[in-house]
Amino acid sequence: MEKRKLGKSALEVSALGLGCMGLSHGYGRTVEKQQGIALIRAAVDRGVTFFDTAEMYGPFINEELVGEALAPVRDQVVIATKFGFDIESSTRLQRGLNSRPEHIRQVAEASLQRLRTDRIDLFYQHRVDPDVPIEDVAGTVQNLIREGKVKHFGLSEAGVRTIRRAHAVQPVAALQSEYSLWWREPEQEVLPALEALGIGFVPFAPLGKGFLTGAIDANTKFDSADLRSIVPRFTPAARQANQVLVERIGEIAGRKGITRAQLALAWVLAQKPWIVPIPGTTQRHRLEENLGAADIVLTRADLDEIDAALAQVTVQGARYPQQLQKLVDR
Repeated sequence: MEKRKLGKSALEVSALGLGCMGLSHGYGRTVEKQQGIALIRAAVDRGVTFFDTAEMYGPFINEELVGEALAPVRDQVVIATKFGFDIESSTRLQRGLNSRPEHIRQVAEASLQRLRTDRIDLFYQHRVDPDVPIEDVAGTVQNLIREGKVKHFGLSEAGVRTIRRAHAVQPVAALQSEYSLWWREPEQEVLPALEALGIGFVPFAPLGKGFLTGAIDANTKFDSADLRSIVPRFTPAARQANQVLVERIGEIAGRKGITRAQLALAWVLAQKPWIVPIPGTTQRHRLEENLGAADIVLTRADLDEIDAALAQVTVQGARYPQQLQKLVDR
């Protein structure tokens, strides 16, 4: 698979990564451990070198799964994980934050153990903590980098002002935020700032949490453990209204002989050479489908057609419930 560098950092990864959260957290039904290991190793066999996890996913069990799956090929892959939540005080709708320096160190040590490794390739602050200056966060990660326990520093869902302040202390290799055909807000301020600073961008939910694939409609029932059950954009009324977007995507994808998912991922890849999306899946055939997007080249005419189609659609519903939206630093 084609490789990409995350901004001006020396961090080179496969053009598509694998978001591992859904294997054990977030979308209702999870997979058996051996099934998850098999899927991760299948991704490695297909050329994926970039794997995303977090202590919060599970919590903890997703890191353990990723660590076991990648242990035999550890030196061939890049593992990203995250700190910043106070897991003991967190619920689905109320997430406690903790990015105090001593807590960051505790998380790093615990993640190293769960991941069965001696270094974290990319260590993200999962959400910006308003009670801890970002300079203190960046400085703590800088010390972990000097000690060899972390290789690169990342931020997740951070705003431009926070990114600039952090980057002035310790270069930020990558920002992770949601970005897709139905959520283009990063284009307004975040992407121009990242380009100016030489920071890579790692979009999560590039398939709209599954909606852009066409596999979800107004009649889909979500398990109570599925995060989409509390997301305004996934209410039955919003799904029905947003179906027109899926139809437009399907029309364009059909003419090109590819799937909706492949079109959605190819579109993200076409935006900038330093963007690396991390679609997740629990199914091998969906993994193969997603990875096929790395070989699809969209022409300028294709991109213009997609933009014209999107301009005719107003997506309904917020991407987070209000309580979780408060954690986004913009």
